[in-house]
Amino acid sequence: MSVSLAKGQNGPLDVSDVVVSVQLAAAADLSALLVTSNGKVRSDADFVFFNQPTGPGVQLVPNPGGIASLRVSLAGVPADIEQVRAVITLDDASSNFGRSAAPTARVSDAAGNVLYEYVIDGLTTESIVIALEVYRRQGAWKVRAVGQGYAGGFAALVTDHGVSVDDAPAPPPPTPVAAPAPITPPSSVAPTPPAYNQPPQQPSYNAPPVPPAPPAYNQPPAYNQGPTPPAYPPAQQPAYNQQPTYNQAPPAPPVQSQPPAQQPEVSLVKGRPVSLTKGQKVTLRKEGGVALTMIQMGLGWDPIKKSGLFGSRTADVDLDASALLYADGNLVDVCYYGQLTSKDGSVRHMGDNLTGDGDGDDEVMLVDLQRVPAHVTTVIFTVTSYRGHTFEQVSNAFCRLVDSTTNSELARYTLQGGMAFTGMVMAKVYRANGEWKLQAIGEGIQAKHAGEAAPQLGRFLTA
Repeated sequence: MSVSLAKGQNGPLDVSDVVVSVQLAAAADLSALLVTSNGKVRSDADFVFFNQPTGPGVQLVPNPGGIASLRVSLAGVPADIEQVRAVITLDDASSNFGRSAAPTARVSDAAGNVLYEYVIDGLTTESIVIALEVYRRQGAWKVRAVGQGYAGGFAALVTDHGVSVDDAPAPPPPTPVAAPAPITPPSSVAPTPPAYNQPPQQPSYNAPPVPPAPPAYNQPPAYNQGPTPPAYPPAQQPAYNQQPTYNQAPPAPPVQSQPPAQQPEVSLVKGRPVSLTKGQKVTLRKEGGVALTMIQMGLGWDPIKKSGLFGSRTADVDLDASALLYADGNLVDVCYYGQLTSKDGSVRHMGDNLTGDGDGDDEVMLVDLQRVPAHVTTVIFTVTSYRGHTFEQVSNAFCRLVDSTTNSELARYTLQGGMAFTGMVMAKVYRANGEWKLQAIGEGIQAKHAGEAAPQLGRFLTA
């Protein structure tokens, strides 16, 4: 049975771990400030938020489609930290809590049982509020309902608590807004002249050719449907005036829908890299039927710079590439940052990248297909987030296959869109009918290292 708290009330905590969660209709972020007896953090490391999801004893736990929660391991909180303050920040800084139902903060145990519930009422113009705090009192832990709103902005809140903030990007917006204003004065001129002086409006009626260009970038599948579109003008347009073509109309739609489903596997051609889509397969045999022997799996990513809270400050998103070797469903070896070479020597990790900075491959795995033991049937490549960042904070994640003999790229798979996962199964190479094949996967999992990923990979072992 949970206990309802009113503002200022407190209650004891007799569990070792608690989870602080928030229920709110508006989009928001939950963060934590770990402060000492003077109400200040010891360093920026004591501030847990979306760009720094872990701190001493506190972890931000993603919630797909909702607001993340805070897991507090009370035994892991340093002795000089007296309070862990949970802060709710609206995504839209121009909005406020008064526009929606009052947020509700809950404190649960590790099993999910709600211990305390606090409806934070009385908020009006605030967009930030310290919801509650978990604090020490005479050697024991307690929780207090705070409900203190901040009107000065997020930067003001964290600065008051001793966090250093770089909030420089604010000035630029006014400049572009002020510039367009002088262009509008021609309103005093008769309606007709402005039309002559505004060529962009006139061509806009004839601009249909321009819009098609953007869609083309977002429609990679169109490359596999190239033969189909031309079929529509010649087959369907004349069909209106040619009765004999009525019997030719039905075949066109099936042709359009079947190619993507019937051609998931493509061949590697020298000099022409393949752009893989999710689930697509490639036979690891070059033009002329020559089997690949040494391949290189390059994996890359870039951290997303989230503006508005810390300006130009970005998170150090530490992703790790791993290769897990399976023999008929059983994990037999792992190659990762902690073991840079598989036990049989067939797979090698070329070094750990801690930030994702730089162009090209961030981490590289070399696979000598001739040295992979005969009992190994599948090698799965994963990327996991060591610090617990999700792929929502990562852009340009990709994996690519390179022929190590010629150093030429053979195939590339780019991950589109961010996902609320801390791990990603990127691709696999596997034996099929006596030869090696590659399959692009791109499925999310919750794992921060290869050990946590391994139990979740069983479903990817079937071809």
